[in-house]
Amino acid sequence: MKYVVNLNGKNYEVEVTEQEAVVTNVTAAAAAPVAAPAPVAAAPAPVAAPAAQAVSSEGTTIPSPMPGSILSVAVSVGQAVKSGDVLMVLEAMKMENDIVAPCDGTVKQILVSKGSTVNTDDVLAVI
Repeated sequence: MKYVVNLNGKNYEVEVTEQEAVVTNVTAAAAAPVAAPAPVAAAPAPVAAPAAQAVSSEGTTIPSPMPGSILSVAVSVGQAVKSGDVLMVLEAMKMENDIVAPCDGTVKQILVSKGSTVNTDDVLAVI
């Protein structure tokens, strides 16, 4: 792809490929030295969800309402919770969403951890 870049009042035509950037057709009186392109760093891999755990067949499952990342987990296994208590916080589309207990009970399983990436309907916890 070719671009025209204005730098300090001077126009430069820049051709960019996946491998390098080449400056050509300088319209200024004196060409500025061009540094070699910096190596492109690989994008960091997203934090993967932990290995699939067996979901308890007894109890109420709490599914993820949307894809996102777990910002925090506020409960632990064995903890008693009441309906409406915040279990964890899910970040989706740059918004923080409280995941709350749908009923009173005791937390039987937590299937995610801070930083986990989840999809819609992934089971987050079992009460």
